[in-house]
Amino acid sequence: MQEQVLIYDRIEANRRRTFVLMTLFFILVAGVGTALGIVLGLPVGLSPIIIVLILGFTVFAYYGSSSVALSVSGAHEVTETEERELYRIVENLCIGSGLPKPKVYVIEDQSMNAFATGRDPDHASIAVTRGLMNRLERRELEGVLAHELSHIGNRDTLVMTVVVVLIGLLALLADIGLRMTLWGAGGRRSYSDKNSKGQGIIVIVALVFIILSPIIARLIGMAVSRQREYLADASGALLTRYPEGLASALEKISGDTDPLDQATKATEHLYFVSPLYAHQSAMNSFFATHPPIEERIRLLRAM
Repeated sequence: MQEQVLIYDRIEANRRRTFVLMTLFFILVAGVGTALGIVLGLPVGLSPIIIVLILGFTVFAYYGSSSVALSVSGAHEVTETEERELYRIVENLCIGSGLPKPKVYVIEDQSMNAFATGRDPDHASIAVTRGLMNRLERRELEGVLAHELSHIGNRDTLVMTVVVVLIGLLALLADIGLRMTLWGAGGRRSYSDKNSKGQGIIVIVALVFIILSPIIARLIGMAVSRQREYLADASGALLTRYPEGLASALEKISGDTDPLDQATKATEHLYFVSPLYAHQSAMNSFFATHPPIEERIRLLRAM
């Protein structure tokens, strides 16, 4: 009972941190929309329109992200006849969690990894590498799959898709702001006013904010991703009632030196562990999309 209370505490703490980080993210988006309006010399009333366009594009991109992620990763859908054991584990976990059974995909790669995607539990997919299936014991594989199903149940696929799209859009807006400034947008109007000096300072401050916003967004996005991984670890352990299975799987995967060929920086955050960096220094972990494996193992065994 005490272990279960500790797991629930970990889940609630990570949800609170994610809420704070996502709030900061949308404040940043609102700030960039306002700053871009200042740099371009637009009326203040048009800034909210920029924000609405950003959020609208986020929703639009969300619906197509799942198929893109599966295609880029080289995953192919498998049937129950082809992968009976894998299907059985997924079905049992779905029964325990109350989730609808997702589509099951396999990535023909000998590295050990997995990811979940989909806009909601009714449109979800889970993909595992051939190496993960072949090299993990059943309880370990069950722990990894429980982690990925927890991402679906916790709506992490929604959160991280929105984060990735927002990071890309903020980078695009920063580029637009810089290019328009080089072309003199907003400058003629600002400096013709009586308060030209004050207006110039405001434009400069807005421009600096636009330049720094993609970096800030990237850091917030990485922090959100790390919190979602901790949350999925805790939720997965609660689902299986066996944290050691997931911890043992992480130990084995930490020693895996076989790279995942299909992984890219754009899809890195989706995976169970980072497919690009096996080991992280203290500085690298600050900029990483995943928490250090050693810390994840420690927290699981503390449960």
